[in-house]
Amino acid sequence: MTHSRAQITDLLTRHGLKPSRALGQNFVVDANTVRRVARLAEVGPGDFVLEIGAGLGSLTLALVETGATVEALEVDRYLLAALDEVVAPLGVVVHHVDALRADYDTILTGRDTVIVANLPYNVATPLIMHLLEHVPLVKRLLVMVQYEVGERLAARAGDEAYGAASVRVQYFAEARVVGKVPPTVFVPKPHVDSALVAITRRDRVLIDPSVVSDEALFEVVRTAFAQRRKMLRRSLAEWASEGVFERAGVDATRRPEELTIEEFASLAAAR
Repeated sequence: MTHSRAQITDLLTRHGLKPSRALGQNFVVDANTVRRVARLAEVGPGDFVLEIGAGLGSLTLALVETGATVEALEVDRYLLAALDEVVAPLGVVVHHVDALRADYDTILTGRDTVIVANLPYNVATPLIMHLLEHVPLVKRLLVMVQYEVGERLAARAGDEAYGAASVRVQYFAEARVVGKVPPTVFVPKPHVDSALVAITRRDRVLIDPSVVSDEALFEVVRTAFAQRRKMLRRSLAEWASEGVFERAGVDATRRPEELTIEEFASLAAAR
């Protein structure tokens, strides 16, 4: 029931469409890939899935095959007629809305939700953080992103890709790279590999807000990583109060990418 490359080409031709470079559109044209994504999403009957950026419906079809209830968001009005042709017969509701501005209370209607999405580079991190920070009904995500973005989302202290986004994701969720996707399964073909990242929301945030607020924690994280190659005594020179490193038990000669989220929290609490 999934699209072939020829079917995608036919849809684009019949509807007078071409992928939008401005929206970072790369359509998946490989049935094995979309079924793999649906399998890694670990959804089935009784689950509610919201697909973000449904495009021409290739992944939507694979998600419907699982037996889950599927709805979709699509921001590109030019794709709506083609997408509707594919998914309307299957009962999939499509919401024409920007995922960063969507009214998720209205869309999710109180349902625990799994997000599945193929996300362009410029949208991926802000959207994932928006969902984790502001949409608690989203319990899990499986996102396909540029590989370096995926590494950053799932990185831990000491990893080369570790940064402020890694810490923010850790605060709310557990993230791991669960697969790699080659450029050859997309039209148009991107220049880089993609990563499949599974993100599971924690029952409670990793750092107790009564000890350190998220605002205070993320302030020190952002400040430190703004100069990630410098020692903390340099990168946090304007932020730090007298004796903060000693009170936190953190060596001021270390660099931001070496610190765990718990150590950042100790710094924030000791300020």
